[in-house]
Amino acid sequence: MRLRLIPREEKFYADFLQLADELRTGARLLEEMLAPDPPLADKADEIKEVEHKCDFITHALIQRLNRTFVTPIDREDIHALARSLDDVMDAIDDCAALVRLYHIPSARFGARELARVISSSTHQVRLAMEGLELRKGVAERVVEINRLENEADRLHHQAIERLFSDERDPITIIKWKEILDFLEDATDRCEDVANVLEGVVVKHA
Repeated sequence: MRLRLIPREEKFYADFLQLADELRTGARLLEEMLAPDPPLADKADEIKEVEHKCDFITHALIQRLNRTFVTPIDREDIHALARSLDDVMDAIDDCAALVRLYHIPSARFGARELARVISSSTHQVRLAMEGLELRKGVAERVVEINRLENEADRLHHQAIERLFSDERDPITIIKWKEILDFLEDATDRCEDVANVLEGVVVKHA
């Protein structure tokens, strides 16, 4: 057994778990927002609070990274993982802000379906974070996140196709295309997390 004179700072794993917990909370709130007609505009404030928490955790994590001499995984991976997790919450917050800004009267096809995919993706991100420290089960979660992103692409394509086919009001089309694009973007950001995790797993295999 090698003796380590300078212990590694392991709190980064706890930070990643905390960020992942907040992502699941934000995704659940987005689902709740879009569940009724009209959507619950006030949920945007709750989602914004979660987004602020993620910003605070990410900032503290980066500050600790700058002060830490020995890290459990490569420094650039810690930085990339923190930023990519925070980007997921930013995308969820952007979705909620648009729904409130545009005073959406009812959810069109694709909105609730994509919100459910976002929730599933954030759940897989949380499970991946649980396995990261032990290097166990992460690859399986990465595969599932990628599958969910492909499902989101398919739903997004269908939703846009139906939007342009069924809707005649150009302003409504513009509003809904932007909302649907942001919803799909949230799943892309989850895939970014998966890509970083995949790189960590390969390095430490």
